[in-house]
Amino acid sequence: MEISELKEMAINVRRDIVTMLTAAGSGHPGGSLSSVELMVALYFAEMKFSPENPADPARDYFILSKGHVCPVLYAVLARLTCIEESELCTLRKTGSRLQGHPAKDKNLPGVEVSTGSLGYGLSIGAGIALGFKRENKPNRAYVLMGDGEQQEGSIWEAAMAAGHFKLDNLCGIVDANGLQIDGKVSDVMGVAPLAEKYRSFGWNAVEIDGHNFEEVLGAYKTARATKDRPTAIIARTVKGKGVSFMENKAEWHGKAPTKEQCEQALKELVIK
Repeated sequence: MEISELKEMAINVRRDIVTMLTAAGSGHPGGSLSSVELMVALYFAEMKFSPENPADPARDYFILSKGHVCPVLYAVLARLTCIEESELCTLRKTGSRLQGHPAKDKNLPGVEVSTGSLGYGLSIGAGIALGFKRENKPNRAYVLMGDGEQQEGSIWEAAMAAGHFKLDNLCGIVDANGLQIDGKVSDVMGVAPLAEKYRSFGWNAVEIDGHNFEEVLGAYKTARATKDRPTAIIARTVKGKGVSFMENKAEWHGKAPTKEQCEQALKELVIK
């Protein structure tokens, strides 16, 4: 896709996120909206993934470590035609495949593992990447994490292992929107400087504007070209990006919009 097409896709994905969360009456808009460009660039321009054959053994793997932002993953999968767009409004409903966290047992194309407990996704991704390495396979593993999630000790155990095993087929993406459920990440437990910390564990680390497609695509290209080291992409983002009354507000971490708020958001989320 061209940059203009990716930008248009990002708008549509944001509209899907707001709509499905309103229908659900619960969920997590803030981090879903902040990670849209990262996800759109990954699935539509970078990662080897076929909607026609999502279980292709040659595919790259994606792990949504911060599983509560699954609305962005579901919206992207719908735009890829892996699932019907009409299914989006079954989010968090009893019997739906679209649970509040990705569930592997729901037979949902594109969901490799069940996630939700923060801190484990990087370990899973590192294990997958190590398996590919040992079998001399070209597949890659991508893991999307939150910056609040970097407070988890298991993240750093995985980072240490990935650096030790030189997993250059592993890319960790940190959606650094600066907020978590209890407020500012820097107030709850500061994690800065993230790039320097990953480098100290033997990683290549790049810092980017996570809403700038040129920078996001450049970072993915750098990760793919880097040898003998995993890559961490520290993406500076805005929680609730695209919806004025949600932007940079921690209270929108896990609160669904009302119908009136949804209408306002959709008026703002238009292709210009």
